Amino acid sequence: MEPYVSSHTEHGITTIEFFHPQSNSLPGKLLDALALEIHYAGTHDTKVVVLKSAGTGAFCAGASFDELMAVKNEKEGQEFFMGFANVINAMRKCTKLIIGRIHGKCVGGGVGLAAAADYAIAVKESEVKLSELSLGIGPFVVGPAIERKIGSSAFSQLSIDATLWRNADWAKHKGLFAEVHQSTQNLDEAIYRLASSLAHSSTEAMAELKKIFWKGTENWDTLLKERAAISGRLVLSEFSKKAIEDFKKKISK
Repeated sequence: MEPYVSSHTEHGITTIEFFHPQSNSLPGKLLDALALEIHYAGTHDTKVVVLKSAGTGAFCAGASFDELMAVKNEKEGQEFFMGFANVINAMRKCTKLIIGRIHGKCVGGGVGLAAAADYAIAVKESEVKLSELSLGIGPFVVGPAIERKIGSSAFSQLSIDATLWRNADWAKHKGLFAEVHQSTQNLDEAIYRLASSLAHSSTEAMAELKKIFWKGTENWDTLLKERAAISGRLVLSEFSKKAIEDFKKKISK
């Protein structure tokens, strides 16, 4: 299957779905399309947004390693990481509440998407990991969204021990996930219940609530751009290039 981002609205619920054959990783084109769909949902006639990925494997494996390897200078590096910045800022600015459907593992930017959702519902297989430090960079762009949701201590734990998976119960205890379910069927039932309830709630009241939830993030347009520049510089290092190349060889075996 080819990578895609799709969107459809039914009964006041807009479902935005993304897919990439490489564990739902996100190259620049998919990030751009995802940001556009989220922005569109926030400005058009819908009540609530469900953000999900396709398949039965990982929810999102984060950045596209092929594109990271192709970065040739700091400008290109910043432009790539701005893709994640634009998606997070689109989620932050969207006036509609966003429910995250987390059906599997989250790595790097995938953890950022889960954190930027207003209410993330997961299954027990949804382990999380911030692998960036092991690749010579760091979770700079997604960091503010994650730290906002789980606090500085838990964020530092994820960032420092970059090779350790944390299970879904850990993520729920820290506040990343609002609910953890035993099966995909239970996950979808919980999402349907909440989305249907919100679809019958006051659009104005939910928009005002969202402003309160995201209070103090008004500087993120600038902040995430600065963070993207840090990642864009570090990904050019010899350490990072070799670490990404070694990781790609390992997963291709």
